[in-house]
Amino acid sequence: MAEGFALLIAVVVLSVVFDYINGFHDTANAIATVVSTGVLPPRTAILIAAIFNFAGAFLGTGVAQTIGGGIADPESITQTVVVCALCGAIVWNLITWYFGIPSSSSHALVGGIVGAVLCHRVLEEHAGFMPSLTTLASSEGVVKVVKFLIISPLVGFVGGFAIMVVLLWIVRRMSPTRVNRSFRHLQLASAGFMALSHGSNDAQKAMGIVTMGLVSYYGTHAAHAPGWLNLQAWQASHKLFIPYWVIVACASAMALGTAAGGWRIMKTMGHKIIKLKPIHGFAAETAGSIVILTATYFFHAPVSTTHVISSSIMGVGASKRVSAVRWGLAGNIMTAWVLTIPVSALVAALLYLVLRPIVGG
Repeated sequence: MAEGFALLIAVVVLSVVFDYINGFHDTANAIATVVSTGVLPPRTAILIAAIFNFAGAFLGTGVAQTIGGGIADPESITQTVVVCALCGAIVWNLITWYFGIPSSSSHALVGGIVGAVLCHRVLEEHAGFMPSLTTLASSEGVVKVVKFLIISPLVGFVGGFAIMVVLLWIVRRMSPTRVNRSFRHLQLASAGFMALSHGSNDAQKAMGIVTMGLVSYYGTHAAHAPGWLNLQAWQASHKLFIPYWVIVACASAMALGTAAGGWRIMKTMGHKIIKLKPIHGFAAETAGSIVILTATYFFHAPVSTTHVISSSIMGVGASKRVSAVRWGLAGNIMTAWVLTIPVSALVAALLYLVLRPIVGG
């Protein structure tokens, strides 16, 4: 039991670390445009983003339910599996952050879960590789993630394009100076909206992982399960009940990570894809926020806020002219999107092979 509890502590700590890294990795999502357009200085923008990210984490737990209970069977979730899943996601996040490539923390986490669970099923449950992979690939959570992996950037691109076209028609008779002045104020609201939507979706992913670890541990040691975990209700309905302290811990880690900044990715998002003005930043942030909040509240889908805002910026740029977007850089970003799930799954699987003989499966 002591070894299992130590692994549970490792799960909680790694989840908080993942949320912290997610915060500074994805800071650029909310504030790259507002900084690059000169509306706010970086430190002020980061502070505002941290506050709204923290607030957004308290707006629901639907995405946490999908992450914690919809990707793999509860019987295949052990403390070792969760530790390896988190490490796979963290490694990929740090690699892409180092090279300044916008990538998805959400899909890195899903990839980590898939890789670790696949190894566990093959080695511990003696299930075949292909049957196990097929089962995972067809699970409700993975299907939902893959659907939104494809749909959300497309909708973000179209939304950014459409909003920009509408705005250009509205301001067609205004002077450039007046347009810039007006949208400098409006972009303050859109940046806060983007940070709030980011917190509402991304912070929930770590909540789902922590609760998954708690249920895995106390499912084995039911006699010691605390009342706030509501273990019996979970076992009856397979619905996760997210403890309030988990929400607070994940929200705080996300906010602190945001406050640490993410300058490498911010440079890519704010300057390298297209040259932004306040009206462009407002259009991209508004489109991205609408897509993220819709996915969060109507579909309980973990989406990549990075994918959505990146594609929204591309859509805004394409509304000017196709050549306004640096498509070579966009291609590199899309390559990272494609690699995220398989690479994080591979890292998690390899780590599981290393840890299994030491701490068990």
